[in-house]
Amino acid sequence: MSSRYLFTSESVTEGHPDKLCDQISDTILDALLSQDDHSRVAAEVVVNTGLLLITGEVTSKAHVNFIDLARQKIAEIGYINSENGFSANSCSVLIALDEQSPDISQGVSTAHESREEMSEDQLDAIGAGDQGLMFGFACNETPELMPLPISLANRLARRLAAVRKTGQLSYLRPDGKTQVTVIYEDGRPVGIDTILISTQHAATIGEIVDEVAVQTKIKNDLWEAVVQPAFAEIEIKPDSETRFFVNPTGKFVIGGPQGDAGLTGRKIIIDTYGGYSRHGGGAFSGKDPTKVDRSAAYAARYVAKNIVAAGLAEKCEVQLSYAIGVAKPVSIMVETFGTGKIEENRLLELVQQHFELRPAGIIQTFNLRGLPAERGGRFYQDTAAYGHFGRTDLDLPWERTDKAELLTKALKEPVSASIS
Repeated sequence: MSSRYLFTSESVTEGHPDKLCDQISDTILDALLSQDDHSRVAAEVVVNTGLLLITGEVTSKAHVNFIDLARQKIAEIGYINSENGFSANSCSVLIALDEQSPDISQGVSTAHESREEMSEDQLDAIGAGDQGLMFGFACNETPELMPLPISLANRLARRLAAVRKTGQLSYLRPDGKTQVTVIYEDGRPVGIDTILISTQHAATIGEIVDEVAVQTKIKNDLWEAVVQPAFAEIEIKPDSETRFFVNPTGKFVIGGPQGDAGLTGRKIIIDTYGGYSRHGGGAFSGKDPTKVDRSAAYAARYVAKNIVAAGLAEKCEVQLSYAIGVAKPVSIMVETFGTGKIEENRLLELVQQHFELRPAGIIQTFNLRGLPAERGGRFYQDTAAYGHFGRTDLDLPWERTDKAELLTKALKEPVSASIS
């Protein structure tokens, strides 16, 4: 008997209050690392009606105007009209930043004393910036090796923002959410059950003032301009049985920070796998790469994606855990959910043999400190909306599958790694 079930993931646009905070936090990170690639950053942002607060800890030689950075990012996202209750030019911006605790810093300070390639002894001597556990995941449901529900939700959110910014649907406003429910049979996606889009909009559209007529136009426009293009390259498409909801409460005029407060780090499931895989609980945005919440989660995705790309499993989840001040992971777990082509103990041996999972080594492998300057002062902020994984619009080093061929070849070689 076949097993049939539904699975749902959601996403939000860059104008959602929480995502606004994530992007400002990572804009600050980009600016600091661009001037001083050894900056220690843990930047948190809070927004509410007419107010933005930047707080957290920063230790850096960089000289950055945080207020100007925040206002520029707010304007880029689209909050430029004070009638929305939040605008780049009129909101108050408060700064409350401290330096990083020396007790935390001492475990990773060695990593910042040299810009040269580090030796094995140096890599072993540089500990994680904090304790914690991180998960990485990949599956073969999409070309980017991501679960289909979050992939579709992110596609819809990106498209929703695009038609607003180009003026195709000029009545849209920055705040928005998407949600997709996928039908699964025997563990494989087979159809689209429900699509939900909630989008902030103007109270009237041209000469249309009736609320019901406004919502009808929005629904028809979104189907043509957002949903159909988002599914253009997807094999599984909505059909006559697919439910399509738009602004189910009837309207969505008041949104953004005026409609709800926002905070950095509150969209960790959207940032990752849409709930399809487990999550260690640590947020990404505003954190420099010595924080393993971020860098080790990227490394875990890299491992899982290469395992799936190599054909060694159809699904793969990798867990890493760290102790503050200790370089090597406390634990490594590889789970293939019964889809592995080889034993998971053997996969674990391959991971230990071919992937660098010490914090300083992860930073070095992906060039995580140097990327903002290398890419014109803009790298982390672009990951802070529409997901950190499975991005086909960004060149992210942890999304590469350059280890896949090596893993396939390694199956024919004797095992040299030890499991402890």
